[in-house]
Amino acid sequence: MKKAAAYIRVSTDEQTEFSPSSQIRKIRLFAEEKNYCLPDEFIFRDEGISGRNAENRPEFMRMISTAKALPRPFDVIIVWKFSRFARNREDSIIYKSILRKQCGIDVISVSEQLSDDNSAVLMEAIYEAMDEFYSLNLAEEVKRGMNEKFISGGIISQPPFGYKVNSGIFQPDENAETVRKIFSDFISGNSYRKIAERLNICGIRTSRGNFFESRNIEYIISNPVYTGKLRRSTGKKTRFHENAETVRGMHKPLISEEIFAEAQKRRQIIKNLYPPFQKSEPAEYMLRGLVRCSDCGGILCLQRKNNSLQCHNYAKGKCMISHSVKLEKINQIISEKILSDMGDITFEINIHQKNIQQNSPEFFHSLAEKEKKKLIRIKSAYENGIDTIEEYRENKEKILRKIHSLEKNLREINADITLPENKTVKTSISAIIKGNYPEQIKNIILRCFTDRIIFDRQNNTIEIYYKSYP
Repeated sequence: MKKAAAYIRVSTDEQTEFSPSSQIRKIRLFAEEKNYCLPDEFIFRDEGISGRNAENRPEFMRMISTAKALPRPFDVIIVWKFSRFARNREDSIIYKSILRKQCGIDVISVSEQLSDDNSAVLMEAIYEAMDEFYSLNLAEEVKRGMNEKFISGGIISQPPFGYKVNSGIFQPDENAETVRKIFSDFISGNSYRKIAERLNICGIRTSRGNFFESRNIEYIISNPVYTGKLRRSTGKKTRFHENAETVRGMHKPLISEEIFAEAQKRRQIIKNLYPPFQKSEPAEYMLRGLVRCSDCGGILCLQRKNNSLQCHNYAKGKCMISHSVKLEKINQIISEKILSDMGDITFEINIHQKNIQQNSPEFFHSLAEKEKKKLIRIKSAYENGIDTIEEYRENKEKILRKIHSLEKNLREINADITLPENKTVKTSISAIIKGNYPEQIKNIILRCFTDRIIFDRQNNTIEIYYKSYP
């Protein structure tokens, strides 16, 4: 008795006529009629997968690989219809040819049986052409339908955070007020990371149930759906759909056009200040994100253990030359170099007090208290034999560093900032660099006129590249 394999594929749950159970039932009956043995291990299934591309069908590719084994594992492959095997003529011809010429295995259809004469070649080609036409035509019809739906304001995507779908329309859900608070906090000067941190502390999660990250917050800030619009990408897709096409939707907006425009203005400022892959939260030191390695171009990041800067690529083993330098030393050298290059230029700035503070003292105080409670818990874990002395020491150092950072932020918030609130004042570069200003203010000022700083440790040189304005 000849052995047979069965290949079963269904694209969507709606294709009840070609459901997996229906296909295997028909194939088993056909195998019995033709006196084929159909072992369970030779039944290959791809469910919910299109037949347009064979490489995207894991079970199909496993079947082809199995067919190439020696001795030949089966003599024929049975499908319900040829369209189950492939909806792409090129794939159909290639893989059928491999099976027939290299493996001696034929592909036969239960519902589209071919004769044994030469007309079978013509009929098989017609079936393949019809299957591919159906697939291409279906794709065009779906695309056309989605386009018409989008133009008329209908939804063609999953609801974003803050909305749910009801009767085919986005409706505000229990997170709608959270969205308004995100925009409010962002406009008030909070960074993406700080907003995400607050949401996570409050137990709020993304639409997929995950913790918030900076990118989630920026995605919300950049999404015009919250103003009552719908969008879809046109051309090359980008993470935040900068080139998206928008139309007026039928749903209720969560924020006004004015608030959205103000948020985009600040988002653009952040993009100009912080190039890709640089964090945008308040700087903990003046040179954050500005100094680069002369060897690989990587950013020099703070090493808290010895309060120095080091190339982040070197720390990851991607750069072969160490650029470690004490933060205090490089601060002094760069400050003197900038003052030497530019002189003590006087300029006007306008910084809102609330933007300097970023977060309230109560917020940092509450976070510090939570970290102190963690100290008690890890000590208890060590005393009860849950953690080793090494684990306790490592956790303790990590928490103490966090507390130190929070207390430092708290001191900066409470510092006596000489800039009057919401007023334009005259100051100078030396006053900013040498003055008693928070490190984040110094960092922002430097970013306004400094493009990048190249540090060459081997030659002990520093090159500063300044921004040019028309």
